[in-house]
Amino acid sequence: MATYQPWYHGNITRSKAEDLLSKAAKDGSFLIRDSESIQGAYALCVLYQNCVYTYRILPNEERKLSVQASEGVPIRFFSVLSDLVDEYYKENMGLVTHLQFPVQKEEEPEEESEPINVPPQLPPRNFTSSTSVNDTKEPHGESLKGPEPVRPSLSDTLLQRLQHLDTSNIPDDHLKSIQDYLRNLVSLDAEQVQTGNFTLPYLKQVTHGICKNLQSEISRTLPILEAFQKVLDQQMSPGIGRLRSQVSSESSLPVAVRLEQITRLLYSIEEKAKVAMYDGVGYDGGHRRSLIPPVTFEVKSDVLGISTKMYIKVDVEGGKVYFKKSKDGPEDKYYMHNKILQLVKSQKVHAKLVIILEMEKEKTSRKEFAFEDSKKREGFCQLLQQMKNKHTDKPEPDMITIFIGTWNMGNTGPPQRITSWFQSKGQGKTLDDTADHIPHDIYIIGSQEDPLGEKEWTDILKSTLRGITNISFKQVAIHTLWNIRIVVLAKPEHENRISHVFSDSVKTGIANALGNKGAVGVSFMFNDTSFGFVNSHLTSGSEKKIRRNQNYINILRFLNLGDKKLNPFDITHRFTHLFWLGDLNYRIEMPSSEAENIVAKIKQQQYQELLKEDQLSQERAAGRVFLHYEEEEITFAPTYRFERETREKYAYTKAKATGTKYNLPSWCDRVLRKSYPLAHVVCQSYGCTADIMTSDHSPVFATFEVGVTSQFVSKNDPSSVSQGGIKFMNCMAILNTKSKTKFFIECHSSCLESFVKSPEGENQEHNEGSLKVRFGSQIELTPIISDPEYLLDQHILICIKSTDCEESYGEGCVALRAAATCKADFHIVLTHHGEITGSLTGSFQLQTSEGKQTEKLYDFIQVERDDSGAPKGRNAEPFGSRSTHHMPTNISNPSYMGVGYKTGNLSEMGWSYNMPPKTSPPGSHVGKDMAQGNLSPKKTAQDLPVADDGKPPEMFDNPLYGSRTTSKGGLRPKEHLYLPEAFPASPKSCETEGDRIPPLPMPRNRSFTCSSESKPQPPTTLQLPNVGKKPVVPSRSEGGMLPGSRPPLPMKSRSGQPEPQPIKPRDYRDSSELPSKGRPPPRSGQPLPKEVHQEGVQPAKSSRPVK
Repeated sequence: MATYQPWYHGNITRSKAEDLLSKAAKDGSFLIRDSESIQGAYALCVLYQNCVYTYRILPNEERKLSVQASEGVPIRFFSVLSDLVDEYYKENMGLVTHLQFPVQKEEEPEEESEPINVPPQLPPRNFTSSTSVNDTKEPHGESLKGPEPVRPSLSDTLLQRLQHLDTSNIPDDHLKSIQDYLRNLVSLDAEQVQTGNFTLPYLKQVTHGICKNLQSEISRTLPILEAFQKVLDQQMSPGIGRLRSQVSSESSLPVAVRLEQITRLLYSIEEKAKVAMYDGVGYDGGHRRSLIPPVTFEVKSDVLGISTKMYIKVDVEGGKVYFKKSKDGPEDKYYMHNKILQLVKSQKVHAKLVIILEMEKEKTSRKEFAFEDSKKREGFCQLLQQMKNKHTDKPEPDMITIFIGTWNMGNTGPPQRITSWFQSKGQGKTLDDTADHIPHDIYIIGSQEDPLGEKEWTDILKSTLRGITNISFKQVAIHTLWNIRIVVLAKPEHENRISHVFSDSVKTGIANALGNKGAVGVSFMFNDTSFGFVNSHLTSGSEKKIRRNQNYINILRFLNLGDKKLNPFDITHRFTHLFWLGDLNYRIEMPSSEAENIVAKIKQQQYQELLKEDQLSQERAAGRVFLHYEEEEITFAPTYRFERETREKYAYTKAKATGTKYNLPSWCDRVLRKSYPLAHVVCQSYGCTADIMTSDHSPVFATFEVGVTSQFVSKNDPSSVSQGGIKFMNCMAILNTKSKTKFFIECHSSCLESFVKSPEGENQEHNEGSLKVRFGSQIELTPIISDPEYLLDQHILICIKSTDCEESYGEGCVALRAAATCKADFHIVLTHHGEITGSLTGSFQLQTSEGKQTEKLYDFIQVERDDSGAPKGRNAEPFGSRSTHHMPTNISNPSYMGVGYKTGNLSEMGWSYNMPPKTSPPGSHVGKDMAQGNLSPKKTAQDLPVADDGKPPEMFDNPLYGSRTTSKGGLRPKEHLYLPEAFPASPKSCETEGDRIPPLPMPRNRSFTCSSESKPQPPTTLQLPNVGKKPVVPSRSEGGMLPGSRPPLPMKSRSGQPEPQPIKPRDYRDSSELPSKGRPPPRSGQPLPKEVHQEGVQPAKSSRPVK
């Protein structure tokens, strides 16, 4: 048997096998491990001349094993692995060298027992609750030293429990039937379970007798409720009658099923009554399942330098925004949802917001307001975004919101009210009260040490959400491993959008056999976007950090979720968005003597100082766990370990037989995320509750705004659509391996018919322990749809595989949006099973059909950077003359909490999608500044575009999809610019292979050119949409760089017809024109509008409304 051989190492990773052989350092050293690419196969790893050679051992149809060795060597078959190994000790068997020295499996440190709650199972386990788990691991001989303690039978145990209960309120006949079952029949049910019958027939007989009166009451009640439902139902469907005849007469059904029918009817009656009431009062909001009450905000408006108090009332259901001079004033001035074009957040003044409104005569109006605080501003933005989403004419959403909650319940049921958890109220980054009635689209609830049954817990969750949102949420999935559980609930309207639901679990308890620790996961598709959610409960104890790291790796490797076609990739690469939540149990690593000092710092809210000692932050910074994940900044107190029924005192000591154990206050309960590069995701809240105190943990909440895609239907004539193409060039991989095999690239994507393999690469010498592989041939991919609206939302998953055993040596991801207008360089960090295994660099180019992109809902809110404090005038210090590397400037949305790229992390080869974690102080929140590619680039001042007046442009677009054209200098994304002669750089074309400026991600619905000169575009470059569209008169935030190699002259200095302006998408942040109406361009010789003449001579000003 393979499992008992010293050279068999089970499911260790390829890199671990290489490390063990390197330590052996003898030619002929070998070991056998499980294959990572083929289930049921093995990999024979042999060391020779400091290189590791891997041979696959494959079973045939008769389960006989053979080695894939050199060609020309006869194939031999063996029944067991040991016979195969004995044979290959001989020389000339087709291996690089014969087997000589088996490498022994490393002994794992013995694990200490943890207090566990064994779930009730029949028949009884080999150990009772009074027996420690370690007793089960004793050698067989030791277990026979003394007489085995007499264990009470299951019947005796249950009868004893019944005696300790107060049975005074139980009728005698029912009590007698329970006693009779426990005394005589429970053993018969146990025998049925042993034979595989889990229906418990004798228990059902008892419960049927107890519920006999209830059955008759249900039979009497159901017809009444069904008639009531029919009265309230608008559509007098014959299905109701059929339902009554079926349900009411089936009294033989189990009582639990019939109670569930009554529950469903009661919920249905409540919903139909609400619908009838909405119709009765003339409500015409269109979305009646949720009723968000109108909310009024007090704001200040600056008019001619005078601050005036105003009130803005938001009616989400009615789709109106009212502007009033007093709180109870008339509501005669309002704007409909379709007249509100854009919200622009100030980044310098966090309470300031600009609202762009559509006026008459194809004009836009820019109204600037200051809210009470940034939280109120965020609440206002969320309400308007909800209103836009509710009244949109789009058939499918392009953005949804997700609630994620994690709570270690401490084996105690929840209190009566847990609404604060789902309303994101408490400590940390919380939602404003004005937005707490906005329902999220999907709720993910993870629990640990959960004592409730699945139905009981889901009923509590649904009831709580119904009370908050007036919506009966649908259960998408539920999965339980002992006391670890994950529940997924979704709005009823999304029921048909969610598909391919999978769930799985992994045990990481003692010997990876017990489920008291481990993980449960759920994955599904929301239209065309894949989601994965993992709820884990890792090993406890401050000193068991390494064991927790191994728990994470095991879950990563063995949790089976998502598309099975993506077999080479673990769960970190299988989903557009992956969220990891749970009681991760990482602690503050400080001496126990510092306990009082830690509590004092918590009371003073000195969280950042304590986070420097947070084990999870330290392990992430070292690259040992959660590579390329993001976590929102922690601004709430540690969630463990409280005294129950209070949040004022931490219980950090625990008396045990071995002495006092310290559980220092720690952030055990966490939520992390990982998304594909350039996928839209914004964290709206991250904190913990302060009023749920039944457990020693506080519940943690996090909410996210997430971009989604739908099944694409092209608007173009299929016969006229040209074929698209994706071309990868000059790819070079550096792999951390001692293997000398050949490698190839494998590309996977939902936009491809099937995966595509590249030709073999050419191995080149590199540093010790690593190998450079150059792929000289181009990799050409043919997408199934060539429309840019579809293609630019896609991603290519890349895997480097070996030719000898087709195992992965590293995986990564590339976003096609990065090459929206021009060939783009990429640099991705390769990872495999949670560790960095190398890097891949190269360039890629797109060819798409003609088409334009539609605006996304999340483009509705933009960000504006204020320069009001910057020096003005001709004598002001030029921006470029400063020591710019000392003045980092963040242009990303403050809602993103600074997560994104920094140019300091960009590789010389190009832009990096998945960069390794920065070497930073552990307390300086790794997730905040890591450049993992799933969010916006951060820029430093030296990288900011510079306008022709020497100052940086005023406005910046939503950073998630790159920077838009912003100032009269006409700034394009940097990789696509030919710099004018006035700039100290020589122009380069998009196709130049040298030191090109690293590309930024392209925004949606934009039109740019690759060159400022009239050069023919290569056929593989994305064709820009609607170049023949009538140009729009730009304002100072929209005007593009005029063609030519010189900076633009002021308009008054130009002669003849004005030059055409580049076509821009809707961006109303500083415009008084309404581009969407498509005004005709000025005729030859006709003067341009007044605003353009002014822009030609005036320098850029601070953000002030355009008059």
